[in-house]
This record gives sequence, C-alpha cells and structure tokens, in this order.
Amino acid sequence: MRVSVVGAGLGGLALAQGLRGAGIEADVFERDPGITARFQGYRLVLNPAGFQSVRACLPTRWHPLLDEIVMEASAEQLILDPQLNEIGRLGAGRTGIVVDRQVLRHLLLTGLTVHTDATLTGYDVLADGNVQARFARRDPATADLLVGADGVTSAVRAVLSPQTTSTDTGVRFVIGRTPLTDEFAGLSKAYGSKITGDGVSLLLGAMRFRTPPKQAAEQLAPEVTLPDIGDYVRWAMILPPNGSLEDLTAQDAVLSRMEGWHPELRALIEQADPDNSTLLSIRVVKPGERWASGPVTLLGDAIHATSPTGGNGANTALRDADLLRRCLIEAGEGRQDLLSAVDDYERQMFEYGADAVRSSLDKLPAFAPEAKLS
Repeated sequence: MRVSVVGAGLGGLALAQGLRGAGIEADVFERDPGITARFQGYRLVLNPAGFQSVRACLPTRWHPLLDEIVMEASAEQLILDPQLNEIGRLGAGRTGIVVDRQVLRHLLLTGLTVHTDATLTGYDVLADGNVQARFARRDPATADLLVGADGVTSAVRAVLSPQTTSTDTGVRFVIGRTPLTDEFAGLSKAYGSKITGDGVSLLLGAMRFRTPPKQAAEQLAPEVTLPDIGDYVRWAMILPPNGSLEDLTAQDAVLSRMEGWHPELRALIEQADPDNSTLLSIRVVKPGERWASGPVTLLGDAIHATSPTGGNGANTALRDADLLRRCLIEAGEGRQDLLSAVDDYERQMFEYGADAVRSSLDKLPAFAPEAKLS
C-alpha cells in the first residue's frame, strides 16, 4: 500500500510516521518552498487523547525523547483585569501536556520523505482504483490513497467536497512569543488565564522544557535534530471583529491597545521576537455532508478547522492521524479492504470532528462577543 499525504502539518506528519512504522509507504507533499519557510513554533496544549495519539504514531524508541520535551501544565483559567487583579473565572481549571509545535514538528519530520514546493492542482481517480495527484511544479504521484491534510484552504477538499468551505468568524488575533526570563516571574498567575480590557483579550502561556530540545535529542535520539530554543511565554491578543490595525506591526497593534496596562504585561510584548509575531484570522470549517466513498479523504483542519479558543484543533488532527493509521493498518493486514477502512475512519472522524468545531465556537464569545458564528 502507498499513501500520498498532502500537507506537512502535525496531523499529516503524524499519519506518515505512523504508517512508516507499520511498513506502509507514505510520501508527504508540502506546498511551502521549504520545511522551515514559515514559522510554526508556538506552544500548544495536548489533552490525553491528543498526546496518546501522537505517541502511538511515533516509534517507541523516541518515546523517552517525547516525554523529555513536553511539560505537564495546569491553569486556573482566571479572568484578570489589565492590572492583573482577578475579576472572574473562565471555568474549571485546565490540565494537559504542553509541547512546542515547532519542536514536535521537527520530531515528526525525522526520517520521512517530504516533497516541498509541491502545490496540488488536482487529482484523478484512475481506472484501477488508484489516485493520481497533480502538482504545479513536479511530476504527478500515484498512490492507493490520497489524504488531504492541507489545512483550512485545503486544495484536496476543494475537489473532493467543494460544498464544504471555510467560514471567517471576523475575529483577528495577534500571536507571538517572548523569552521567559526572571523579569516575568510575577506573571505566573496569568498563564492560562484571560486578561481583558478595552475590548480585547490577552492570553498567556508558558513553555518550559524539562531539557532543552536540542540537548535532549543529542542525549536520547542522536538521529533526531531538534531546534535550539529555550523557555518562552506564548502570548495572543484577540481583537474585536474586523477591527482596523492601521498598518501597524504585530507588536505595535497589541501595544496600541495596552495603554495603562500593567508594566510587566507591556514589557512582555515589547521584548517579543518580532520575527515570530504575526496577525492571524480565526476561520472554521464545519464537516458537512459526506462525499462519495473513494480513495481520497481529509484530515485535520482540512475538514474540521476549529477556533483556537477551544484548544482542540491540534488534538483533533492528531486523533485523526492515529485513527486513520489504525484503519489503514487493518487494510494492509487484509482484515478489511481499503475503501471500508477509509469509510470506517470517516464515519468516526465526522462525528467527533463536528463536536470539536461546535465546542470551539461555543467558547469563542467569551473572548470575542461579536464573532460571527453562523
């Protein structure tokens, strides 16, 4: 069996790793001109299902390394004012496993065949049941299964399910990171909480490594090369829907809305890495009607993109990867045919994927009351 995976995000890479470990050939095609063409290094929280999914997709020999580059975290999820006074609670405290996306992505890339500058232009289902993917600047690739793991603007979804489109909530947010130094020790109660004022919400999260990733890889898995980064604070400011940014830089857009805020909060943004600060929009994709069964399927944000306020986007993509991995292994071992295995995956994925999108949208108004949720 051969699988073509379009998209080198966490979900697509986890699937490819899991298939590779089971002896199934998997090629990854990425539209970016290079693996590090875009910064993808923010902290994220994995729930138990998400963490176990990525663990299951990785070779067991890398499990000690995975355990060393994550941290357990808990947050009270307070609501604070701009002077860091508690004024409410978001809900029950949250626990999970914290991981750096860039570090995890480099681990998942290890040993895989990844073709960059591979922009999908379409695909054809062949007479023998295989599927041939076409690309703008490279030869076509033929496989038993094509998996679209290519995000909110999925080119695979545009062909497979053109009626399924992304929805822009109108909400924008600026995200960045700042080295975690002793200067910001006083902000610890704000990590995992929401700071609200002047119509905006600021969210902070600490990333502390048990061992620096590069050092951990050298000690535990020399064949793996991980980025040389240290502890940091990930911050994100959610802006009012369709608010004007007045052509400001990402940092200045945040600072312009923090006049009179606690000096440590302003210093956190002022000392951020400008190359790792960016403006993003919140778009969602809701799974709709199932497409006709065949040798093409979707994974992650390509079919169920969530609002980041739900904290379940990466978790759901990794759950997809592990579920599809297990279904394809069954097909590879002859316990069911390929199309039945894909159908089994899609039936389950559509159900929990739709729940993930709904859950994330239910939580968005707490951060952006004017968001468009229809």
